[in-house]
Amino acid sequence: MRLKPFGGVRDNGDMTDLPRKAAARTARLAALPLGFAGRTAVGVGKRLGGAPAEAVMTEVQQRTAEQLFRTLGDLKGGAMKMGQALSILESALPEELAAPYRAHLTRLQDSAPPMSAGTVHGVLDRELGTSWRRLLVEFDDNPAAAASIGQVHRGRWHDGREVAVKVQYPGAEDALLSDLRQLSRLARTFGSVVPGVDIKPLIEELQSRVAEELDYELEAEAEQVFATEFEGDEHFVVPHVVAGSSRVLVSEWLESRSSLARMIAEGTQEERDHYGGLYARFLFSGPARTGMLHADPHPGNFRVLPAEDGGLGRLGVLDFGAVARLPERSLPASIGTLMRIALDDDYRTVVARLREEGFIKPRINVDPEELREFLAPFIEPARPETFRFSREWMREQFTRLNNPREPGYTLAIRLNLPPSYLLIHRVWLGGVAVMCQLEAEAPFRSLLEESLPGFAGEG
Repeated sequence: MRLKPFGGVRDNGDMTDLPRKAAARTARLAALPLGFAGRTAVGVGKRLGGAPAEAVMTEVQQRTAEQLFRTLGDLKGGAMKMGQALSILESALPEELAAPYRAHLTRLQDSAPPMSAGTVHGVLDRELGTSWRRLLVEFDDNPAAAASIGQVHRGRWHDGREVAVKVQYPGAEDALLSDLRQLSRLARTFGSVVPGVDIKPLIEELQSRVAEELDYELEAEAEQVFATEFEGDEHFVVPHVVAGSSRVLVSEWLESRSSLARMIAEGTQEERDHYGGLYARFLFSGPARTGMLHADPHPGNFRVLPAEDGGLGRLGVLDFGAVARLPERSLPASIGTLMRIALDDDYRTVVARLREEGFIKPRINVDPEELREFLAPFIEPARPETFRFSREWMREQFTRLNNPREPGYTLAIRLNLPPSYLLIHRVWLGGVAVMCQLEAEAPFRSLLEESLPGFAGEG
């Protein structure tokens, strides 16, 4: 199904709820590290005045989290997208830092401040035509969800179908690009706010995918491919696309109980194991079935669906704006082959194979022990029949890989990975981090055997 927009994109005029002036947005982002420094100085003063160090630090962290994620959420655009990306890595932070941030991070995964009804109607006028109410015979002005570059409203299509209407914020492109440029300049300073997280590569990845995420027609094409492939699937539901334009996307409504973000905070162990296993299965089976990788693994995009018998249901999948179209129409077989060799602890062969395929340049030395340490977060879950992901395990991996005394500390910058592999690495790492937030136990090895080319066979 090839979609055609109902109307062209015209000038946005003055109609916007995004703080669009570059100076104002820059000032709010620049104030974040300054605010952290100020609160730290006040905290030092309180400690000198006799306040307990632990209580003072907790207060500083709580206020920092509140300012950081409120600002990132309020600004939407690249600022909020950055916040959502950080929220995936929450499980890697030390507990004393993660605990004060956790509530704010979870909220940012699942929602954002909405734009006004007047702004929404204006976008629909331009994109669907001024008679759009003949198409959308019912339309709820209150958004059902709001995210980094758009928000979703519930409605009824003229043929009777319940639909989700995704409307892009006016000025989203300018805000997104401006935010990411400013965040890149502040990357080093942000290290004091979210210690241990390398911000700059994350921002560079977001910048490289801006054009695709802003084009809802491109997203509609990807979503429809997934919807067709997973039609009637026993585990997953992807809504079919109804209509749209470059700034508005209308899809079938997906009735859900909550998102994985809420399941992390409120789910039982049985629920977290069930939905965590489905989440991991989708990330790996999607490329094998569609030739595309869902590249935005944050938990707000995955919805818990009610089961007809009241038990554990299927997993709904939303937001296909960030999708990697894989050249081989599957994950590269070399990844599975190298993982299988690594599981046999033959890291000398892994190094040799990486060198043969150009991932290690001729004059770069890589010790097999370095590679063993670097790949541990990906290899360890594939060893047993089932693996219990946990925040404690993720923190151990994160701490070790960020320790200059440990093997593998500098390996990432010495590997010659093409951009497509860097994206796969980021999605995989993000998926593992979400599994750790869920504290889910899953048959990770069998999932790889089913869906990762080269993992189960000879190569």
